[in-house]
Amino acid sequence: MHENKILELAVKAADDKRAENIMVLDMKGISLISDYFLICHGNSEKQVQAIATEIKKTAQENEIELKRLEGFDQARWVLIDLDDVVVHVFHKDERVYYNLEKLWGDAPTLDVEGVLG
Repeated sequence: MHENKILELAVKAADDKRAENIMVLDMKGISLISDYFLICHGNSEKQVQAIATEIKKTAQENEIELKRLEGFDQARWVLIDLDDVVVHVFHKDERVYYNLEKLWGDAPTLDVEGVLG
């Protein structure tokens, strides 16, 4: 499946569980890890787990390989590796602390509203 479709499915799944401040960084040419980072947060551990579960379920339903899922039990920073798309679901406090948006500040952002439209 094309990475744009994977990205679209992941953004919609996160939005379905009311993830906040959904942001997509275009990592092409910047990172060898993936083409896109999807970053969002939840306001509680339960919400973080719900967002991660919905993304995992959506990936499985669409036969997208889930390479790795880490941090689910602690629900502070859940990493979901969908190969060309890496999803970072933070607890709101952890998102501020790690500030991936600033760390990868040279990466262009994509318009998420166009995906959710």
